[in-house]
Amino acid sequence: MTINETNLQFRLASRPVGMVKDSDWQQVSEPVREPADGEIVVKVLYLSLDPAMRGWMNEGKSYIPPVGIGEVMRALGVGVVVASKSADFGVGEFVRGSTGVQRYWVGPAGDKRYGFSKIDAKLAPLTTYLNTLGMPGMTAYFGLIESGQPKAGDTVVVSGAAGAVGQTVGQVAKQLGCRVVGIAGGKDKCDFVVNQLGFDACIDYKGGSVKDGLKEHCPNGVDVYFDNVGGDILDTVLTRINMKARIVICGAISQYNNTTPVKGPANYLALLVNRARMEGIVVFDYADRYHLGVAALGQWMKEGKVKSKEDIVQGLEHFPQALNMLFEGKNFGKLVLQVAAE
Repeated sequence: MTINETNLQFRLASRPVGMVKDSDWQQVSEPVREPADGEIVVKVLYLSLDPAMRGWMNEGKSYIPPVGIGEVMRALGVGVVVASKSADFGVGEFVRGSTGVQRYWVGPAGDKRYGFSKIDAKLAPLTTYLNTLGMPGMTAYFGLIESGQPKAGDTVVVSGAAGAVGQTVGQVAKQLGCRVVGIAGGKDKCDFVVNQLGFDACIDYKGGSVKDGLKEHCPNGVDVYFDNVGGDILDTVLTRINMKARIVICGAISQYNNTTPVKGPANYLALLVNRARMEGIVVFDYADRYHLGVAALGQWMKEGKVKSKEDIVQGLEHFPQALNMLFEGKNFGKLVLQVAAE
């Protein structure tokens, strides 16, 4: 079992300040080693690029340890097993797990840190397992249902509506009988979430006032707000929440590259006045129930009620620029980096 391949890796060279720079990365090439007993070699095909990756680069306490200086950058990926000394995984099988930003992953097949599991390329495109049937989909499904607790007839507002998590949140809310209003940047993205994903309306924060848009499209107020961006948009939505509203804090992409302290909500007293609840969510808390989310979303996709859109960038060498697309608002759908051909 000889593997004559070179593994290109992106390792964290320094803690970024503000936007991530090319100098924050170290590119390393090394031979792919042979698997030991119980190990597999995975050829990475696609990598998931997520806003959370920016937080993983920072020093300090969080829900997951930071990536260490000199370590391969953490990332979820899908790939194919090209060598195996494990009874659980065979050569040619497609898998999903924490591959890191590299061409090949080598390690113990049963290592829970990397969470490798088999996926069926016949049921859905491989990229879907990094989107609607992957971490973004599970974040959307459990975050909305468990923390948002939507009821039929509720008005649900979703920021980052054209992104990986937001697109699924809105579609799930529609399946639950809610009125759904998205917030996105640009006419094309807003047209997409309304015309393709079935949202009732979408507010273009780049083309007008979010405050005026909420007044127009949420005349009866907001019952559930699923927040992916933080900052001024969170502050504005808080002025429109209803009694007993639920605010789900999933992310704050507008704040991740700040060089000044994170901007908190000035209108937080709206929570007091409306007896509302604001709760943060981390998808890993629902790991033992992922199969339930996959089953529900998979069935809706099969019925044509939920769609999955990926924005695919070609080439591992473009990783630094592709990652920054998330923070420049350039991606349209779930951002995926294609490392190799299927």
